[in-house]
Amino acid sequence: MRRPALPDPCPEWLASLDDAALHRALLERVEAAWQLCRGYHPALPRPKVWFDLRGKCAGQAHYGRGGLRFNPVLYGENRRAFLRDVVPHEMAHWLVRHLSDGHEARPHGREWRTVMERLFGLEAKVTHTFDTGRASPTPHRYHCGCQVHYFTSRRHSLARKGRRYRCLSCAETLVYQPFVEMEKLLQTHDS
Repeated sequence: MRRPALPDPCPEWLASLDDAALHRALLERVEAAWQLCRGYHPALPRPKVWFDLRGKCAGQAHYGRGGLRFNPVLYGENRRAFLRDVVPHEMAHWLVRHLSDGHEARPHGREWRTVMERLFGLEAKVTHTFDTGRASPTPHRYHCGCQVHYFTSRRHSLARKGRRYRCLSCAETLVYQPFVEMEKLLQTHDS
C-alpha cells in the first residue's frame, strides 16, 4: 500500500470547526478527490454534494441525482475518518461508474478496489466502523432468544398494532424492550 494521495486532516483543526466550517471542509475534500480522479479520467463530471443521508450509511454515490450524499451526524462524530476514508470511498464509486463500462462494475468490485488502492492509496474497506447509535433510523429495540433487533418507527408501529415478527436465526417472536435505561435505573435503585 502506498501513502494516501490526499493529505491526512489535522484532528485538532477538525475539532475546532463549527458546523459551517465543517461543511466547507467536506466540500473542499470532495473537490480535492474529484481533481485527483480527473487526472485519471478528465471528462469525469463534478458531483453535486448533499448532507441529507440518514441512518447507518456514512455516504452514498447517487447517480440518479448526480452526486454524493453524506450523513451529517456520522460526519460530525467521525470527522477525520470521514474525510480520510468516506469521501475517497464515495468518489471511487463516482469515478468507476463514469468509466465506459462502469455501469457493469460491481459496487465494491475489482475496479472500485483498484481506484481505492492505486489512486487514493487507501485500503479498500467496504464498510465503516462508526457508532451509528445517534444516526440510526431504527431506534426501537426488540429482542428474541439470541440477539437484539432494532426496528424503524414504521415497523414498530405495525408491531404495536399486532403484526408479529420472528427472528430469522432462532425463530422466536420478537418482543419490544421499552425503557431499557429506566429498567437499569430501577434495578440499581432496588439493590
